[in-house]
Amino acid sequence: MTLQQAKREQPPEGNNMAEKDHGISISHLLRSSPVVQILWNVLLLLAGSIVCAVAVNGILVPQHFLSAGFTGASLIIHYLIPSVSLGVIYFLINIPLFLAGWSMVGRRFFFYSIVGMAIYSLALALIEVDISVDNKILSALLAGIINGVGSGLILRSYGSAGGTDILAVILQKTMSIRLGSTSLALNCIVLVAASLLISLEGALYTLIFLYVSIYFMDLVVVGFSKRKAVLIISDHWEKISQEILKKDRRGVTVIEGSGGYKKENKQIIYSIITFQDLPQLKRMISEIDPNAFVVVMDTLEVMGTRIGNQPHW
Repeated sequence: MTLQQAKREQPPEGNNMAEKDHGISISHLLRSSPVVQILWNVLLLLAGSIVCAVAVNGILVPQHFLSAGFTGASLIIHYLIPSVSLGVIYFLINIPLFLAGWSMVGRRFFFYSIVGMAIYSLALALIEVDISVDNKILSALLAGIINGVGSGLILRSYGSAGGTDILAVILQKTMSIRLGSTSLALNCIVLVAASLLISLEGALYTLIFLYVSIYFMDLVVVGFSKRKAVLIISDHWEKISQEILKKDRRGVTVIEGSGGYKKENKQIIYSIITFQDLPQLKRMISEIDPNAFVVVMDTLEVMGTRIGNQPHW
């Protein structure tokens, strides 16, 4: 198939994608009230920090596991010097990072991250809980789930809890590297140090914890706003594109192409939709043209006011 020309059409502004996806939702309320926006972000930082602290103090410390990044570095110091509070250690080692990151991240993200780091440090110092799981692998899995959800909640705010989160966001903004991939690469340094200073077995259990944590963090941050790219080749392309525009309120790009074998001219429909709308779209296409050729692809990021899903750092 040879692509020749493309034309983009959007639904009318009066019924944009944000309204369809969210209605009168939290996002509209946040945009309309700065005070509510601040409270909402502090609430996300508070909830995420508490959840992460439960994973660290409730599972990692009793099992003598490690985390990664600055939390992992804090745990190593805490294991070597048990008399020093984990929260105090985390707070102190974050100070140089915030001093260095002052000119590298946005002011809003920077100040929210200071708040998040302070809350997380306090949660590490004050929360004392023991989640007893005898099996070490199950402990690592459970800790990963809890910590991943907490980290995702933190990163859904306008800030972070400090540590490698700031470095991960910088790379996300500048190089479009996924948050989980950045964290995994940076955390390998701590894992190597942990295997040398503590034990290889502890480092391996920590690796299981990290993998699960990264998966659930990505799920919470972007998993519920995934977008799908759809290519549709059909002789009834006009009717299908009008249904997408008018009924589903999605933008459509019509691309002119030609078949590689018969050299017949074809119109290719290209559209970005939400994951939730995919079943409805496939049903609509099947009803109009059961012989339509449809390709559904995953997207990493989508920029745009109507259908974009980029993080808001």
